[in-house]
Amino acid sequence: MAAPDHCGKDQLLESLIEWGITTDTVEHPEVFTVEQALPYVKDLDGTFAKNIFLRDKKKRLYLFCAPHDTEVKLNDLAKILKVSGGLRFADESVLTEKLGLRQGAVTVFGLLNDKTNDVTLVLDRKLLTLCSKIYWHPMVNTASTGITPEGLTLFLQKTGHEPHIIDIPDT
Repeated sequence: MAAPDHCGKDQLLESLIEWGITTDTVEHPEVFTVEQALPYVKDLDGTFAKNIFLRDKKKRLYLFCAPHDTEVKLNDLAKILKVSGGLRFADESVLTEKLGLRQGAVTVFGLLNDKTNDVTLVLDRKLLTLCSKIYWHPMVNTASTGITPEGLTLFLQKTGHEPHIIDIPDT
């Protein structure tokens, strides 16, 4: 549930329509992991995204997004981003405060609530180049919303977030 001053699912979907971003949303039972979500999105045309909300030693915040089957080690990600002191999972209270989300519903769409740009978005390039559509939770983990890479780019422009695009090597 979003905090009263944060946008939730309905406000997100209204904003996307207002900005001319075409999406499709599939309702499903509540899921908390990528593995739990896959049975509900496996037949959709596109890729389900993996999202990890992180912080560094200096308490800078990062939202890392990649295709669901990407294997990533936090130490490797910290090296790619040149983050000294490494990366660790951020507390759920910070996730709720900054993005209006809770664990199990982490999504790029939470950036709609990051009005002060406290969160650095880190995208695996594959989301923008190899996916026809990317599915993320629409602020809740009882649905998945698909958006094209072009729609994602427009969403990020509208929310004022410039992504840090990286290449996660295939394993």
